[in-house]
Amino acid sequence: MFTSLSIAPLTHAQTIETREPEANTGFSQKQAFTAREYMVVAANPYASWAGKNIIEQGGNAIDAAIAVQAMLTLVEPQSSGIGGGAFILYWDNQQKKLYTIDAREMAPEAVNAYWFMNDNKPMDWLDAVVGGKSVGVPGVLRGLELAHAKFGKLQWKKLFSDAITKSEEGFKVSERLAKLVALDYHPGLKQFPSSSTYFFPGGNPLKAGVTKTNKPLARTLRAVAEQGADYFYTGELAGKIAETVNTAPINPGKLSKNDLSRYEAKMRQPICGNYHSKKVCGMAPPSSGGINVYQILKLLENKQLSTLSADSPEFANLFTQASAMSFADRKMYVGDTDFTNLPYAALINPAYLERRAQLISAEKKWRPARAGKPYDDAKVTQGMSMEQPNTSHISIVDKQGNAVSMTTSIEFMFGSGLMVDGFLLNNQLTDFSFDPSQNNQPVPNRVEPHKRPRSSMSPSMVFDENGELELIVGSPGGSRIIDYVAQTIIGVLDFDLNIQQAINMPKVTNRNDYTALEKGTAAEKLKAPLEALGHKVKVIDLNSGLHGIQIKDGTYIGGADPRREGVAVGQ
Repeated sequence: MFTSLSIAPLTHAQTIETREPEANTGFSQKQAFTAREYMVVAANPYASWAGKNIIEQGGNAIDAAIAVQAMLTLVEPQSSGIGGGAFILYWDNQQKKLYTIDAREMAPEAVNAYWFMNDNKPMDWLDAVVGGKSVGVPGVLRGLELAHAKFGKLQWKKLFSDAITKSEEGFKVSERLAKLVALDYHPGLKQFPSSSTYFFPGGNPLKAGVTKTNKPLARTLRAVAEQGADYFYTGELAGKIAETVNTAPINPGKLSKNDLSRYEAKMRQPICGNYHSKKVCGMAPPSSGGINVYQILKLLENKQLSTLSADSPEFANLFTQASAMSFADRKMYVGDTDFTNLPYAALINPAYLERRAQLISAEKKWRPARAGKPYDDAKVTQGMSMEQPNTSHISIVDKQGNAVSMTTSIEFMFGSGLMVDGFLLNNQLTDFSFDPSQNNQPVPNRVEPHKRPRSSMSPSMVFDENGELELIVGSPGGSRIIDYVAQTIIGVLDFDLNIQQAINMPKVTNRNDYTALEKGTAAEKLKAPLEALGHKVKVIDLNSGLHGIQIKDGTYIGGADPRREGVAVGQ
């Protein structure tokens, strides 16, 4: 069983082939943090402390999440911000009820199924990502506004104070942000004046440790604080966003003020199911996370994982078989269910998963999985889409035991590269399949007006046999998020690790393509035995950003991923 990590020096760049451009910027050993009253875990210390300050002022978990997101827009602009989208799980501890909010980006009205096709061929992903063509209507502020209206405690305008102050007075640029700017990987960041000036002052990349202000963002957040999210969606800023997208010098888009004004965050039913004696809950489509994390767990439920070692080839072989099956189903069937007419319940039906689980064994040689047949007559086919690891996860429990699990993203590192009034716009439309059909069958995740692209973001909560909250977890990592979250839940529930130990586990992923083993960790020793079992193995950097809170014996145990710069704070 993994009790510690052995980490070799990590490189700062990744190849285009592995598509992990925000990956390695270092590793720092972290220990579990404990508290009794409340806890906030976020991807940057400034953000964690902004959430802590709100709870200390009498705010609840939703209030704290708003403050955290506002601060992340400033200090972690490569990963998330008000120009992106999010999925939010909220546990009301008094009602003992779980709510979920879909604040995913939406495609503009003017798009069509061939949005990313040129001469009947899909665009190259790196060509499509830059500029206005890739920008979806941002959803995170409407999502947070909806959450606050239903569940918030403090006044909306008070929740942005820390982020406004730091935007005006300056924050210390982190090592991670500086290294990601220095990578110069984004093909458009230097080509747009506002983003180039901000991230490359004087033509040089931002340096770690310098104090950086963002006065335009301070003005934006102050207006949002005073006027609400309407300033973003129907006010002056909406016009600026549309103009920036539509006049982009590279890949101009077709985003209208009407697209922004009509955007609505949606309350959706959570996806929940039993795993052993626990209940695991996640987000419904357009997130695939709730479906696919649960599929992996359920496919492995009767494989007696607790009798295996977490670092054994037997476990890795089982886990990757289950993951491959889940990704095969994901690629074939999962999309925005407001458009697909495929009820997702069929994909988590116990009888269906039991049949699929019979195809998995520890001794079986690995081979690519085929999608199952959960529907009697689904005339759809698989499509190709890319998802990048530039995302952020927030886990919070407040003094009343209310909790938030929120994953938020602008997609690619620095999103579309377009900056408006101090924040970056997303490139989430590239999460759609570029091919609208294959073999005369439609792809469920094809581009359509007002549709929300499929996402792997997997904010999750686990409840004990009495219905009490036991675990909050989520991660960035593109499509690998699904494996990161499933492996961490298994670490806690099957291998009896605490949340920090489970997060520390060397990562193993398989998206029905190849088995990736985390470079520089004990997972490397699995290469030979897995290859003997038929796996195509790549040893690469796997840059999860898991943040979790475990509740045990009245104590909150916080875990922050050592692969990134997040921290757990509380009291």
